[in-house]
Amino acid sequence: MDAIAGRKPAVVWALNISVVALVALWLFPTLGLLVSSFRTGDQITASGWWSSFLPAEQTIQLRVADPDEARVDLGNGRFMVEGNIFEGENFEGELRSWATSSRDLGAFQPGDVNDLGDGETLTVQADGSYVWEGNDDQISGRAQRVFLDVTTPPDFTLDNYSFVLFDEDNSEGMAKAFMNTLTVVIPATIIPILIAAFAAYALAWMDFPGRALLIAIIVGLLVVPLQLALIPLLSLHNAIGIGKGYLGTWLAHTGFGLPLAIYLLRNYMVGLPRDIIENAKVDGATDFQIFTKIILPLSFPALASFAIFQFLWTWNDLLVALVFLIDATGETTVMTKQIVELLGTRGGDWEILATSAFVSIAVPLAVFFAMQKYLVRGLLAGSVK
Repeated sequence: MDAIAGRKPAVVWALNISVVALVALWLFPTLGLLVSSFRTGDQITASGWWSSFLPAEQTIQLRVADPDEARVDLGNGRFMVEGNIFEGENFEGELRSWATSSRDLGAFQPGDVNDLGDGETLTVQADGSYVWEGNDDQISGRAQRVFLDVTTPPDFTLDNYSFVLFDEDNSEGMAKAFMNTLTVVIPATIIPILIAAFAAYALAWMDFPGRALLIAIIVGLLVVPLQLALIPLLSLHNAIGIGKGYLGTWLAHTGFGLPLAIYLLRNYMVGLPRDIIENAKVDGATDFQIFTKIILPLSFPALASFAIFQFLWTWNDLLVALVFLIDATGETTVMTKQIVELLGTRGGDWEILATSAFVSIAVPLAVFFAMQKYLVRGLLAGSVK
């Protein structure tokens, strides 16, 4: 009677809350990254991404016009400089308060007169127009500095993406790294699937000596950390003339991904109805025909499941790329390495980092959501008889 009709057990509530928490833990940082990629550096510094759809409050520092060029003689030893403090700034927003000292921000409201001493005054209006008056010594030399507390409307821009992806003068752009990553990922996903599909069919439906031993070896390889094989494999590549390059990276990703691929596909294929295969053999079909015309179409969920895993693994990989691909020229730099370099050279340019990071996760997100309906079906294959 623990589960009364109409009332959910506590474990169900705990499960639902855990799922919601995990979704929120993943969703909010991703959403923040997306929103930040469309903001300027000043906006990111001034406010969090969650407030980007509301007017932002910030303090900006500007100077009035150069008195040596813009001052007007009023007579009796008095001079004046007037103009608009926002001239040339492309400012859109509202002036809330202003000051001439960083120690007393917001001291004056628009229209107030600030007595700077000895007859020197400064007035700033709500539209940014100002009047600065004083004697010859006061209205000369360096222009007066003004701290403005302003409210700016929500503003989003595509300039970050234009700079990161399409600016030819940007040596730190992501366009070349994006193409390099695709060059690594696509073959490194397709090759192990092709090899593993043939191997899984043989282990599932063909009788030959040592089959059980091979299955045990494959299961054992699942727990072997790839770090143990990096240096020996690189030495082998150098010894046979492959060296560093795309071919060596494809082979490394293929070798590291095959155990999981064969394991998943074999578990799925062994659960397919035996009658279908036996009937095909009675009709004279060869093993290759059974594999290509029956097994592969029926195994699409398992193939898609592994393709998601392999694509995400190779796309987000940095270690294998550093060992087998990237050289001193930088011509083969992938996106993960490019982002690491940006953290060093542009550690304060949050808008560039956010844009580059979102570009790097956009494709994996698209692949996952396009094929996620096959993920659970492929992973659960063979687990229930």
